[in-house]
Amino acid sequence: MTNALTLNNIEVIYDRVFLAIKGVSIEVPKGGMVALLGANGAGKSTTLKAVSGLLKAERGEVTRGDVRFLDQDIGKLPPQDRVKLGIAQVLEGRRVFEHLTPDENLVAASAVHGGRDMARNRDRVYAYFPRLHQRRTAKAGYLSGGEQQMLAIGRALMTQPKLLMLDEPSLGLAPVVVDEIFDILRRINRDEGMSILLVEQNAIAALDVVSHGYLIENGRVVMHDKAEVLRNNPDIREAYLGGAEGKNFKDIKHYRRRKRWLA
Repeated sequence: MTNALTLNNIEVIYDRVFLAIKGVSIEVPKGGMVALLGANGAGKSTTLKAVSGLLKAERGEVTRGDVRFLDQDIGKLPPQDRVKLGIAQVLEGRRVFEHLTPDENLVAASAVHGGRDMARNRDRVYAYFPRLHQRRTAKAGYLSGGEQQMLAIGRALMTQPKLLMLDEPSLGLAPVVVDEIFDILRRINRDEGMSILLVEQNAIAALDVVSHGYLIENGRVVMHDKAEVLRNNPDIREAYLGGAEGKNFKDIKHYRRRKRWLA
């Protein structure tokens, strides 16, 4: 199967000093849905920014390895060209234009393609997120956290992506809202064949919707398998899936970082 995205042994350095990503290799099949799991600070967001081209703004750079999208080397392309190729990233923290309405946010996002197919794309977003349509004339700053996350995803969809990357979409949201958003992502993947790379600390929610997952710790991929296998792995269950009855958080963190994960 052709891959939408292939990261081959990439390394990322910040400020020419700090090695944040250490030989990470990841594949997202065309039309596939993959999760990148790990604790805060493990290197998940840095991996996404290596794909979207946003590292430079944070004084980071890919110093080794290849980033390929639809079999094209995109490592030297600026972020705007990667968007035009079909890569969209939903940043952590939503970051919508709070002074604009949802409708105006979506129109602004359509400027990437010169406003082409704007009305059709907006109708598609509202079909996936009917709650946004109901709130389309309210200021985005007054939307709930879940509605803002839906709007952030909707803005990404306005760029007509072939690869949708989401950075911690469940952050700060109630479980029922997380379930709703993840169910919509599954529909987008199924109905449109859109490739999705999902970065999450919430392994329970993520492994329910993806086909494969990668676990990253301290800038390295330490585990990769089918979602079902990862869900049943005792180490994953202990550290991420709530199988730590009787253990405190400090014990769990120590367990998670045991050297045998790298075996």
